[in-house]
Amino acid sequence: MKKRTMLLTSVLLCVSLFSGCALLPFEEDVPLTAKEEKEYIMPGESAQEESEEAEIEVVISEEIDELDELERLEREEESEAAEEPVLAHNEPADPKELENPDMEPEFQLSLTSVRAVYADAKILAAQYNYDAAIKLLENQREYEYSSAMKRAVKNFKKEKASCVEYPLEEITHVFFHTLTVDNSKVFDGDHDEAGYNQYMTTIPEFNKIIQTMYDKGYVMVSPHDMVKADKNGNMTRKKIMLPPGKIPFVLSQDDVSYYHYMEDDGFASRLVVTADKEVKCEYINDDGTVTVGDFDMVPLIDSFVKEHPDFSYHGRKGIIALTGYNGVLGYRTDVAYKTGENLYEDQRKFLEDHPDFDYDKEVKAAHRVAAYMKQTGWEFASHTWGHKNVTTSSLEELIADNERWVNTVRSVVGNTDMIIFAFGADIGNWEPYAEDNPKFQYYKKNGYNYFMNVDSSRVWVQITDRFFRQGRRNLDGYRMYYNPEMLDDLFDVADVWDSDRTVPVPPI
Repeated sequence: MKKRTMLLTSVLLCVSLFSGCALLPFEEDVPLTAKEEKEYIMPGESAQEESEEAEIEVVISEEIDELDELERLEREEESEAAEEPVLAHNEPADPKELENPDMEPEFQLSLTSVRAVYADAKILAAQYNYDAAIKLLENQREYEYSSAMKRAVKNFKKEKASCVEYPLEEITHVFFHTLTVDNSKVFDGDHDEAGYNQYMTTIPEFNKIIQTMYDKGYVMVSPHDMVKADKNGNMTRKKIMLPPGKIPFVLSQDDVSYYHYMEDDGFASRLVVTADKEVKCEYINDDGTVTVGDFDMVPLIDSFVKEHPDFSYHGRKGIIALTGYNGVLGYRTDVAYKTGENLYEDQRKFLEDHPDFDYDKEVKAAHRVAAYMKQTGWEFASHTWGHKNVTTSSLEELIADNERWVNTVRSVVGNTDMIIFAFGADIGNWEPYAEDNPKFQYYKKNGYNYFMNVDSSRVWVQITDRFFRQGRRNLDGYRMYYNPEMLDDLFDVADVWDSDRTVPVPPI
């Protein structure tokens, strides 16, 4: 123990002498390694300062490595288990969670924890959440003595000050349906090909579209970033602040249920949570084996944001619009699969093909996927339980439909105040909803504040103190083939078009 104390003291003296930090009992007063420190040097820092601090970090890092090794050996001898906490990708750090209970408080040093705090702060700032990044660093106990943290905060404040407000009425909204995986099965001439060609987008097309939009400065936001609804449904405009040149947009995807009719047609089968706590897709191969990967929008966007965090505003991703009649996210969660009553033919066949089907287990698995998605920036919206046309359906039909959605979809994915109308329909015309509109009254009374249809215009946003409305642009085979000029603010269709498609795309 004496050797340990002497080494700890020498390390702390080294930190004090080289970094200027006071010799006080702070748990993580350790700068980054030379390589990592360089990553956090902001524009305007001198090369000399960078070089000097890099040399300091090398010395301190070597001392910490020796300290860590000694601590490990002593713990093994004492048979004491210790596990250092790991910060989530975007989770604000709690200083208490960074403490190592097996070390004396006055010798709390954890290079890994400091790295994690810096990494989280860097991601928060990259996603334009400067206040959270600043708060995260300033709340660290050693902040007062860390020049690196202070320098980072200074630059975060500078970046925040450079941001400008983006007009809410100029924010576009784009959406996709389920992405195609195996085009040889999708565009194979069968009776479903026409619909797939019209309404679907291939994975290569999607990847090119997203990359192009990112290159142009687009950033994903949520309607909840645009307008806030209080508990009484009163709507208040918010501000979206971004660096000059950045363009906010809303992203959504319809019908992420992996319907029965899509089986064996070249689409993913469901979303799953992997052992690495990532949401991926399962794809069933011809031989029955299952491959897990980025086979639809959710995991593709997750991977893209992991590489390009600045594509997301405050951690936002997209909105998933769900029906319920075939379940959600690839899980057969509708009550019909439990009761066996009022089954469609494809539901009956599914149950016959899966005699060991466990409804409760299925619901639990779907809930787990939805929970992970929400934790990582995804949101859910009603797409009506039965993919209803809200324009032509009666109020009574919509009431019954929404009750089924609440009982079988909301119970799995959680509450939502957003509804994305199927078929691009709406409960009113282009004028603001009237308070005496019975369909609006019903949806509003039942907690819906954000209403979205389909509109070919580049931008269509309507904000009142009672609701938020937005038109969505379909980025699919039909729109790309017949109206490429409508999309040239986003990408050039010629650059993304998948030659696997059958042409001409059938008209609608």
